[in-house]
Amino acid sequence: MSYTGPDFDPPPSRRFRRGPLTVALAALVPGALLGWAVYAAVGGSGDDGGDASTSAGASASASSPAPPSADASPPDGPDESDGKKPSTSPDSASGSASASSSPSAPAGTGPLKGKVVVIDPGHNPGNFRHTAEINRQVDIGTNSKECDTTGTSTNDGFSEAKFTLDVAHRMRALLEAQGATVKLTQDDDRPFGPCIDERARIGNKAKADAVVSIHADGSGTGNRGFHVILPGPVNSGAADTRAIVEPSRELGERIAGNFVRATGNGPSNYVGGGTGLVTRKDLGGLNLSTVPKVFIECGNMRDSKDAALLTSGAWRQKAARGISEGIASFLRG
Repeated sequence: MSYTGPDFDPPPSRRFRRGPLTVALAALVPGALLGWAVYAAVGGSGDDGGDASTSAGASASASSPAPPSADASPPDGPDESDGKKPSTSPDSASGSASASSSPSAPAGTGPLKGKVVVIDPGHNPGNFRHTAEINRQVDIGTNSKECDTTGTSTNDGFSEAKFTLDVAHRMRALLEAQGATVKLTQDDDRPFGPCIDERARIGNKAKADAVVSIHADGSGTGNRGFHVILPGPVNSGAADTRAIVEPSRELGERIAGNFVRATGNGPSNYVGGGTGLVTRKDLGGLNLSTVPKVFIECGNMRDSKDAALLTSGAWRQKAARGISEGIASFLRG
């Protein structure tokens, strides 16, 4: 996803909740970001030998299905409209989206037993074949927006949809090993979508304790780093986020801190003012959620240095671990 247009909300000033979690949260994100600053100062990159990737390029959506990455494991194949128009493809196919979403494996035992996590892999790899369907407008409370988009890709053609599903699979394995019940909003098991409103409903219906939407950005070259998107207070039409704003912030802060530690990569240098946190009120996946939910943009696919990380299976495992550890920390309280 990329962040342009009139609906972008400037990043809020940094703050932490007061209460029993104040000390823990105060130590979490700033401590991790301080560690990042020291790490960056001595020249660390966070890369562990991932595939060579792309040269710099302007922000754009993927216009064709991406070839598999050399280390993309497992094989893959979808979320939120972000202002980029979906691309078209000559090999368009017909068919309607299934109403089902990926089931979780039976929950095991562990510290997260009894907790429900919904992972929302951004965009569906089949979206480019269904431009009419994904361009359909859906209600997000504050206004209407496209059902979904194709997402972006690296300059070498590794798609955001493949990236997000691969990270989701890795996260599912990590969280289920700790006893959580995990549900994916899609698992490359439908022709396109689900639409952004349906993605929110999946988390709501599951009564999820936490929902995380996985993405990678499509910003300009030189823009690097991750950022976590938090819901802003919205009370309009079908959207009412007031009850989830604070727990979602806590979830996002814990994910940000753990992501830095797991990957060695710092927060975005182009949004969020160095905090790694951005608040938005224009995303249907957040506006329509009734359970704690955040988005994470794991890096910028259009920057060659970030792309080298995003196309590395070993780095994606680190990213999955960081996000999962943030979720687990939030669920344990």
